[in-house]
Amino acid sequence: MPTGLLKDIAGEAPRNVALLGLDVGAKTIGLAVSDPGQRVATPLRTIKRTKFTKDILLLGEVIREFEIGGFVLGLPVSMDGSEGRRAQSIRDFAQEMNNHPKIFGADPFIAFWDERLSTVSVEEFVDKSVGKRKTKANAKSSGLIDKLAAQIILQGALDFLTKKS
Repeated sequence: MPTGLLKDIAGEAPRNVALLGLDVGAKTIGLAVSDPGQRVATPLRTIKRTKFTKDILLLGEVIREFEIGGFVLGLPVSMDGSEGRRAQSIRDFAQEMNNHPKIFGADPFIAFWDERLSTVSVEEFVDKSVGKRKTKANAKSSGLIDKLAAQIILQGALDFLTKKS
């Protein structure tokens, strides 16, 4: 299966299996999972990053538990559409996923989805919904923002796939 921008590889997306959305950051990986019908993304958890080898073992547990059939990674592009170092680090992460077939599958479907403003949207939502009970810093440290960002990324991809079918 391919690795690339979802708009370019949507026709090859696996069907009737859960997809895993990932918001990959330097310190954390936010995770969201879809239903097998690929209609709804649900925030799952946030992994505190250590070493890639340890990170992928934790991802492997999620992949097995939810019978994941493909992956959607948020791709941080600039407002003008250009890609910088952060985007390249996500592409490198995807390449590493391809290098670990025992965990991610022999030829995994890995799609990149434009994540512009996903974290900003989540932070605004948290500010409005939790107010003074929970500060943005607490939401970030608890992993709430990262897994909600992963949900926004995955839901955007699911909506795109639904429109394409």
